[in-house]
Amino acid sequence: MNTNVTTTRAKGFFAIGAERISKPGNLGNLVRSAHAFGASYFFTVDAHKRIRSGRSDTSDASSNIPYYGWDGVDQMQMPEGCDLVGIELMDDAVDLPSFYHPRKAAYVLGPEAGSLSPEMRERCTSFIRIPTAFCINVAMAGAIVMYDRVKTLGNFPARPVSSMGMPEGVAPPLGSYAEKRNSPRGRGSTATPSNGSGASRSRLGTERAARVRVPR
Repeated sequence: MNTNVTTTRAKGFFAIGAERISKPGNLGNLVRSAHAFGASYFFTVDAHKRIRSGRSDTSDASSNIPYYGWDGVDQMQMPEGCDLVGIELMDDAVDLPSFYHPRKAAYVLGPEAGSLSPEMRERCTSFIRIPTAFCINVAMAGAIVMYDRVKTLGNFPARPVSSMGMPEGVAPPLGSYAEKRNSPRGRGSTATPSNGSGASRSRLGTERAARVRVPR
């Protein structure tokens, strides 16, 4: 697999972590995703001691981004102006597709078989939920949230409006199905070009030939 991938970095900074996480594999996968998506740091709060034996982080994220392991919520220290966003299936949480990611944010997930503690909820400034029918894996949930942040805050071109559509302001390739479909004649109109249909067909034929002609 090619690892030389060019990405568009999202604005601001973010961190991600988990409270009372207990499975080394989940922590390793979460840290690897955090490293890949460009997290500024990752953290744990009241984590189980056995997570230190985890070996699933094949990207060696701890050698590249800072790690903070706090024993309790009262020890957490957020950067100035950083919002703590809880990821939780709560009735009053905002669905992830409708959430506006803060420019400076730290996202926190609950444990594998539980929810964020009341103390952690008190520290959070907002809550988001992934619109699934039931809870999903902690590492997977974190990756989904980070992807959504990068997608919405990164400087990416707009998606086409359909599988055959083009982003606004971009003309379809000459002779493509979308170009024919969007033309007056392709839409079933009887309108003819102002400069004459024969001249238009001649011009299109010349341009198409120019693109495929190979110089001798």
